[in-house]
Amino acid sequence: MSYPEPASNMPSAEQLPLAMAVGKRLRATGRTLATAESCTGGLIAACLTAIPGSSDYVVGSVVAYANTVKQQVLRVPESMLIAHGTVSEPVARQMADGVRALLQTDAALSVTGIAGPTGGTPDKPIGLTYIGLSTPDGTWVRRYMWHGDRTQNRRSSVDAALRLLLDYLDGALCASN
Repeated sequence: MSYPEPASNMPSAEQLPLAMAVGKRLRATGRTLATAESCTGGLIAACLTAIPGSSDYVVGSVVAYANTVKQQVLRVPESMLIAHGTVSEPVARQMADGVRALLQTDAALSVTGIAGPTGGTPDKPIGLTYIGLSTPDGTWVRRYMWHGDRTQNRRSSVDAALRLLLDYLDGALCASN
């Protein structure tokens, strides 16, 4: 069996400036953040907590790889998982809302996807990813289709999640639900 290089679980040099920008804005506004991660396995939280002083704004993270964790911890209804599948907009939305409520933060990011190299189907191919952001102003979910290997897909998801949060913090997202 072949194992990925340990560095694939660490933030890339390109991600650190994004994480620092997120941290600077969260700290400046006194906001807190939580994450709910499936296919990224905690990589968003690892990227954010690689920054010294991140405990000022990162409250915690739930790695909800199994559907039972999504259901029991993040309150994703089983009926939603059956109707839409684990990798879907409604599940990403509920994961973000669920972890924000659980950890009582100002904002929460979620990610659910198929990083590969296996697990894809014709309807939900490898690389399909949904990223959610929950805030008091609304919840947004963006759909992505990555075309890299497992490590690249996971890192692309981290970048997209951090950029989504930056869009919100910079006022580029309108209130919605």
